[in-house]
Amino acid sequence: MMGKVETGVLDLEGAGIAWKRRRGKAPGAVWLGGFRSDMAGSKAEALDAWAADTGRAYLRHDYSGHGLSGGAFVDGTISKWLAESLAVFRALSDGPQVLVGSSMGAWIALRMAAELRAAGETGRVAGMVLIAPAPDFTVELMEPQLTDAQRRDLKTKGFFEEASQYSPEPNVYTRALFEDGRANRVMTGPIDTHCPVHVIQGTADPDVPAAHALKLVEHLPSDDVTLSLVPGGDHRLSRPQDIELITRAVDEMARA
Repeated sequence: MMGKVETGVLDLEGAGIAWKRRRGKAPGAVWLGGFRSDMAGSKAEALDAWAADTGRAYLRHDYSGHGLSGGAFVDGTISKWLAESLAVFRALSDGPQVLVGSSMGAWIALRMAAELRAAGETGRVAGMVLIAPAPDFTVELMEPQLTDAQRRDLKTKGFFEEASQYSPEPNVYTRALFEDGRANRVMTGPIDTHCPVHVIQGTADPDVPAAHALKLVEHLPSDDVTLSLVPGGDHRLSRPQDIELITRAVDEMARA
């Protein structure tokens, strides 16, 4: 079965979590997408091509309320999407893996590493490649910018909507997402990942400023961290040169 793409659905609390997998050698890569993104994006597909070329294992899934998975997006929280990611990881991957987290997926990756370590599952994370990382984005990036109307909607309606530049449908942010985000903060002290970390951040990112990536790096052990600032790179980092940088970083970490 090595090299062939397998697809399936993992039933978790009534929501079917869609996944795709290539069997291959470890360390492989595990893709963790961003807020409202899915496993069919250009970066996720590029990593699938990398896995096919190198014979490495590759696993990806859609969070509930995203892509091909079931469930309602508005019911999602960091804790919920983290639990789904851990369940898929434990059920469908073997040996050490490189966690590749994009935007919110970087937050999920950091929390996954902590949860696996707390459960005694050491050695499962060979490294992390964090792309335009957005850990703690609800507290660090969004809450300070909320308007009075948005704060009022959170209090009275339990959510507010905001136009998305990436989709015709608006982004929906719930009170539960903000409250759960506070409970999952990682940048409150040193983050001991017990593995190498490569952070890739665009300098022209309108959603997650480069200063946020620099702040994250300050919380990571400096001897295991590489920071690549991409001149002119936006939040998606999906230009050919961006994708080449990302796949090279994943390949180097898997080989190491």
